[in-house]
Amino acid sequence: MTAQHPRRIADRYELKALPMPGGMGLVWEGYDTVLDRPVAIKQIRAEKTHTAAQRAELISRFRREAKVTAKIEHPGVPAVYDAAIDKPADSPGAVAELYLVMQLVRGQDLRDILAEHGALPVDWAVSVAAQICSVLSYAHAVPVVHRDLKPSNIMIDAEGRVKVLDFGVAAVLGTDVTQITETGRMVGTREYMAPEQFLGVGVSPRSDLYALGCVLHEMVAGEKVFDGNSDPALQHVHDEPVPLRALRPEVPAGLEQLVLDLLAKAPEDRPDAAQDVYERLVPYLPASGGADAPVPAGVADPTRPYRTPLAPKAKPGSAAGPLAPHPPTVLDWSAAPPPAPATVSTPAFAAPHVSGEEIQEAEEHAVRLFEEERYSQAAGVLEEILDQARPDDPRLVETRRVHAAVLLAGGDYRRALSALRLLASVVSGVEGPESEDMREYRQQIALCHAVLGEHEQALDAYRALLPGAGHEETLALQQKIADLLLALHRVREAAEVLRGLLHHLDPVSPEAQRVRELLTRIELTGGTGH
Repeated sequence: MTAQHPRRIADRYELKALPMPGGMGLVWEGYDTVLDRPVAIKQIRAEKTHTAAQRAELISRFRREAKVTAKIEHPGVPAVYDAAIDKPADSPGAVAELYLVMQLVRGQDLRDILAEHGALPVDWAVSVAAQICSVLSYAHAVPVVHRDLKPSNIMIDAEGRVKVLDFGVAAVLGTDVTQITETGRMVGTREYMAPEQFLGVGVSPRSDLYALGCVLHEMVAGEKVFDGNSDPALQHVHDEPVPLRALRPEVPAGLEQLVLDLLAKAPEDRPDAAQDVYERLVPYLPASGGADAPVPAGVADPTRPYRTPLAPKAKPGSAAGPLAPHPPTVLDWSAAPPPAPATVSTPAFAAPHVSGEEIQEAEEHAVRLFEEERYSQAAGVLEEILDQARPDDPRLVETRRVHAAVLLAGGDYRRALSALRLLASVVSGVEGPESEDMREYRQQIALCHAVLGEHEQALDAYRALLPGAGHEETLALQQKIADLLLALHRVREAAEVLRGLLHHLDPVSPEAQRVRELLTRIELTGGTGH
């Protein structure tokens, strides 16, 4: 590739400059030949896909997660423009490559700032953390969990605005939890991961808050939460962090307590949401119109968005002047392949203001959109019908069934939870609370709670399904229960469930292998928990 003949992907994007290495791929500065604008292009690494089936799964997950992440509408998240799949025309046997095309952002990443300057002024650290909270509040509402929040994924642009990069890339590659190698060593970003990630169970918004606590501690103290003299991952599970005021006495007591709360071992002991963290940071933010803080050479001032809200762009040569270019990135997401919508059938009765023909037409249209992975449009079509019916109308059960499936497919778990609860209440009155359909809806309700980080509710929901479950269903439920207990840091209880489960599984099955791996993780932690 030369400057005269740059490589082009997807017959649209030119790769202009040499790529910069990223945590999970290569980042290029590119050019969109259709819209005449510079872009950032991240090539997703796919070394672990050795078969056609693995490749197809990666591409499917890539498309699904890109759609979900594109729903994060916040200036602190570089906009996702395209999810391109490119197969070089001049290489017939080549495997298609995956690229995320996004807004080009220039700035300096927090990792480099900390490496050069060490501890930051307290109002700087708080300003960065508050901006991250704002981003997370929008992402978690989708819901999208970052899974890999760390200084190298946090950028400060020339105006002092924080950008959170690489949302969803961990989920696409299946690296959102650590893995144990054959030697028993852990791989992953150990310095910033929550204990539940080390244990290899589901992450939640509170996992991002733990990582934020690690980042905030490092910004204020000038050093990581744990020094790395032993395995940092084990330290995150076992050890209590050193309070900030022991390292820096001038730190406000309330800020020290917030960091300790963010670093709680059990997710349920951390703040409820990013919004709550933001509110606790507000007292330490610089006042609007306040004086400029001393600015380290070459670093933009992250307090500027608070001191001068909605200020015009800084003049050239000012303190918040241009920084050296830095490769961008983006994205996060949720996971688990969604269930397909049920087969469409015409309800026996029409809703009061909608004809049976209109209902059938809407359902068929929604399923066509579903098959094209146009989930938001499919949900909208069904909602036009459902809005005209009573919430408890039993004559639109099939419409509600398809609607819930569409929301699950689109990763809209909060709305799916509401839709499933309403559907379950209607079906329970018609079929009874123990029908096969009801068990399916209760399973999906539990899944929504788990994905949304509502672990206690999910645990209660799965346990309530054990009575009446067959052998295979019981084994699956016990696995989910163990995962939730681990996520809640109730490690001893989880170990008991897993050991009992192992006796009933085929020793050579993938399920048994996963249980043994989880027990290995628990042994590495010393089996601690409440």
